[in-house]
Amino acid sequence: MKCENCTKKECSKKQKNDDTQSTSVDALSSGDGFEEKNEFPTLANAKILLSDCLACDSCMTSEEGARVFQQNQKELFRILNLNKKCDTSKHKVLAVSICPQSLPYFAAKFNLSVNDAAKRLCGFLKSLGVHYVFDTTIAADFSLLESQREFVQRYQRRNQEEHALPMFASACPGWIRYAERVLTNLVTSHICTAKSPQQIMGSLVKGYFARQQNLSPDKIFHVIVAPCYDKKLEALREDFYTALYNSQEVDCVLTSGEIVQIMEQKNVSMEDVTEVSVDTLFDDMKEGDVVRHDGKRSDGYLEHIFKYAAKELFGMEVKEITYKALKNKDFQEVTLEKDGETVLRFAAAYGFRNIQNMVLKMKKGKFLYHFVEVLACPGGCLNGKGQAQTEDGKPDKALLNQMEEVYAAIPVRLPETNVHVQKMYQDWLEGMDSKKVQETLHTTYSAVNQTASSLDIKW
Repeated sequence: MKCENCTKKECSKKQKNDDTQSTSVDALSSGDGFEEKNEFPTLANAKILLSDCLACDSCMTSEEGARVFQQNQKELFRILNLNKKCDTSKHKVLAVSICPQSLPYFAAKFNLSVNDAAKRLCGFLKSLGVHYVFDTTIAADFSLLESQREFVQRYQRRNQEEHALPMFASACPGWIRYAERVLTNLVTSHICTAKSPQQIMGSLVKGYFARQQNLSPDKIFHVIVAPCYDKKLEALREDFYTALYNSQEVDCVLTSGEIVQIMEQKNVSMEDVTEVSVDTLFDDMKEGDVVRHDGKRSDGYLEHIFKYAAKELFGMEVKEITYKALKNKDFQEVTLEKDGETVLRFAAAYGFRNIQNMVLKMKKGKFLYHFVEVLACPGGCLNGKGQAQTEDGKPDKALLNQMEEVYAAIPVRLPETNVHVQKMYQDWLEGMDSKKVQETLHTTYSAVNQTASSLDIKW
């Protein structure tokens, strides 16, 4: 499937034409035998744009294309319809996990507080037949804790290991796909091995929660609600698949906009939905008020890792971080000074123009940063292409400004203060330095053979 905005003159997969390809993909996405009861015949199939998910060798394989097309609202309703049938052996426990950057979209769009938006969204999903609705903030807690510990370890090994620094954040699947498909191991070896919050949530739901509920992982159908389309491709990664149970950690990703589309098809208004408290992974406990991490538009990897490293490596308490904008507002740096020397230099690089400039500097040996928070979307995660878009596919700037205000007003909770996370490290993961932590919370990234050069694509 050729990317819509691909800059190459000819798709490297050399399909005869896009129409033939799209026909075969549509056939694969609709041949599951549930169309006769399809409650949403007019819902659009998932669409992948270069700017959305960046299949960075300028195309996706037909298999990837087919599987991405299956990650849409129809797949959710296939499971809901399956659960209504008499054969209980085929029933699935349906769990939906919501990303923190999606909630401000629902709050701003429907003029609700973020807490009311979370409860009404939970109420709507449960009215459809969803069994559990979770907040992925706890998964981001794990991801941040593992990332900051890894950075300190890399910094301490920097003189012994060539690829220890710089360290690049691993939370954005668009960036990861670009690095693996287009760049070389020169770059991928620098990517943090901590899983993204989405995939850690997959491990929590299919691992911890499944064990708590005495369920086999394949009996749970896990849906993520996210702000961007990149997450659909991330869910398909082979390293997030358990062969023993024939089960992905995340079975389907729907964007915030796709959830709104379901509401519109059902003629449901958020104002009319009953509020229901969001579930937790712990027995009958419910979530309290919505919390977030440091960071203006994302989970705040730069801020958390910077403060942790300043304390662990140099004994310095950093309360507030001052960003210095460089070429543009989406490329900013943060430095730590001690005794007149710059001991830490971090950067935030959002959008692929900034990312490509960063990589070029690295290849030229002019890269001075110890850590970079890399995000594919200009403006960060709130500006994901799966939400806050106008009908012509451009960012809805007025709505995005409201979302930023909503997100900034959410109270910050440090991941170190989450008592549930600390307890899970001991009771489920067998300690912070255990082999199980590496198997459950980490992965590896490496360059994939491809024909396109990173310089072939102009951003």
